[in-house]
Amino acid sequence: MSRSLEGKVALVAGATRGAGRGIAVELGAAGATVYVTGRSTRARRSEYDRPETIEDTADLVTEAGGHGIAVPTDHLDPTQVAVLVDRIAREQNRLDILVNDIWGGEHLFAWDSPVWEHDLDNGLRLLRLAVETHAVTSHHALPLLLRHPGGLVVEVTDGTEDYNRDHYRVSFFYDLAKTSVLRMAFALGHELGPRGATAVALTPGWLRSEIMLDHFGVREDNWRDALDRVPHFAISETPRYVGRAVTALAADPDVARFNARSLSSGGLAQEYGFTDLDGSRPDAWRYLVEVQDADKPADVTGYR
Repeated sequence: MSRSLEGKVALVAGATRGAGRGIAVELGAAGATVYVTGRSTRARRSEYDRPETIEDTADLVTEAGGHGIAVPTDHLDPTQVAVLVDRIAREQNRLDILVNDIWGGEHLFAWDSPVWEHDLDNGLRLLRLAVETHAVTSHHALPLLLRHPGGLVVEVTDGTEDYNRDHYRVSFFYDLAKTSVLRMAFALGHELGPRGATAVALTPGWLRSEIMLDHFGVREDNWRDALDRVPHFAISETPRYVGRAVTALAADPDVARFNARSLSSGGLAQEYGFTDLDGSRPDAWRYLVEVQDADKPADVTGYR
């Protein structure tokens, strides 16, 4: 896939950290020009109050071989999103890949808290950040993406359609948010397909994001130290893995066969043959069903 996206233009909305950063960097490694957006900048942090910034992500994109462009954007503000898209149109006259990875809800949901006990303001804020932002971004960006045939929209969520259909995900608000994004991809597929573009939902597996690593008190270079406390974390993957999934989709001339479908990083690794940074192919969602949810001892043999 080396330089397979040379000349392509991508917008990764929500690229400050986690999956968004991994996707942006891998798109850059394939030669794309990547606009990275978010609210955490070197001048001002979002309510996450974390050190990662969109400028850092843009630098990583450029170091990987692409052209990273950081644009501070609050995707709840339609005016800011319109200005962003106008800038991309003015500077590039095209948009080939739109990745809707906006989330921002890590501190807004409570595990196993029923809707009548969950903080209502936090729950509604989570829905706005996780769902409304995607709708606002698609509304403004898709006319530009449709200027040229073959565009790709990736709605990033947590969980496959099959898994989320059969499993309660954390809480009412979290479950609703992640399932809504799956349905967004389905609806966009029906609207974009006849117009020459493709939309998919894509989930990473158990992601070794910056926040997850901090939560377990480890770093990427010693993440296995967490396995004594959380054995099933052995199936986890880096954010670059889902980035390679997006890059494979974007470089596939027959990507329309996936239109409106729910996909996973592990499933696409089997389809396209890419690996995570360590050379493995973790298949987290199959593992969760067959091992973790089945209350079997942690054993990733045959799953990575």
